[in-house]
Amino acid sequence: MSKDKRSHVDDLRGASKLAIDAAKGITSLVETMHKTIGSGPASIGKPLEAPTQIATDIIYGGIRAVTELVGLGVDGALKQLTPLLGGSTPGAEREAVQAILNGVLGDYLHETENPLAIKMQFRKRPVTAAKHKSGPNRLLVLVHGSCMNDEQWAMSGHDHGAALERDLGFAPAYLYYNTGLHVSTNGAELAHCIESLVQSLEQPVDEVVIVAHSMGGLVARSACNVAETDALQWRSKLRSIVFLGTPHHGSPLERAGNWIDTLLGVNRYSAPLSRLGKIRSAGVTDLRYGNVLDEHWRGRDRFEMAGDDRVPLPLPAGVSCFAIAGSVEGALGELRGDGLVPVSSALGEHDDAAQDLGIPNSHTWVGKGVWHSALLSDPKVYQHLHSFLEPSLS
Repeated sequence: MSKDKRSHVDDLRGASKLAIDAAKGITSLVETMHKTIGSGPASIGKPLEAPTQIATDIIYGGIRAVTELVGLGVDGALKQLTPLLGGSTPGAEREAVQAILNGVLGDYLHETENPLAIKMQFRKRPVTAAKHKSGPNRLLVLVHGSCMNDEQWAMSGHDHGAALERDLGFAPAYLYYNTGLHVSTNGAELAHCIESLVQSLEQPVDEVVIVAHSMGGLVARSACNVAETDALQWRSKLRSIVFLGTPHHGSPLERAGNWIDTLLGVNRYSAPLSRLGKIRSAGVTDLRYGNVLDEHWRGRDRFEMAGDDRVPLPLPAGVSCFAIAGSVEGALGELRGDGLVPVSSALGEHDDAAQDLGIPNSHTWVGKGVWHSALLSDPKVYQHLHSFLEPSLS
């Protein structure tokens, strides 16, 4: 599928809308701090709370009203210009920035129908399923990680999808999606996107293989669960999944971010600042413990400090699952992880037997000195990826 043609005016409209919303958000934050400090000490009943409330309502209400009017004016004007200026093909730099923006604020962009919100699709997809020698027709689905896009599978002159097409005869289809949405939301949509893709190909697909990087592995697991529940045809064709640096049991960095929210909220004067930590998208907070089901987040405050009480989701039955982890050695020679994901999390290991994914040692590999992003281009990573998938050809 060719890339969607997109106007730079749409990007500007999206950015201006986001800027206006951000300005209103900061205004509300400053207003809250003003009220908190101006009301006086809580220990004596906040004696100045009423007059402060009146003053701040007038001041900050006016600021918000002007900001709203300016925003409507800019957005309306740009909308009128869109058909006159036409579309243009996005560049790699703009796409990378948009992917990061969606990773951090993607749920908000989606909810507000911002033009910068990414819609899930296979932009690069095969016309027909590929065949290796006399083997079956095989579809390879590649699912990128958080704050990334489908173009970023090509790193340092290497592309796992293109290499597997060349060496093993797979037909690669690259998913492009909004990584700021909940993992389970993306998983449900991916399940049906694969079904539509399989049904649309000129030749019947005999095997489906998924290669997923980082968050993409969580999305893939969620999609498999939905495919089973909805009895989608592609699930019976799924043969293998290879996880590259997937935080099956979460990432310490997201848990650290949650701690910052909690500490800021302890003092009533600093509490308004905790809002700054809460711009993190639903997709990002899902990475705290590796949420893959609606039950893992529905009905909960995702910023509240809580332990890992996820309902276990085993790996899909009848599917060969493999895990590759990157690791940079610590001062004592211990395996610390790839900079974002600990080795144990990437390999699906957990102290709780119910949560442990049980991936056999023969189906795992740890790349020493391999950082998170290098999992997409390191030659040794590809060697193991190739060896994991080659047996399915027999």
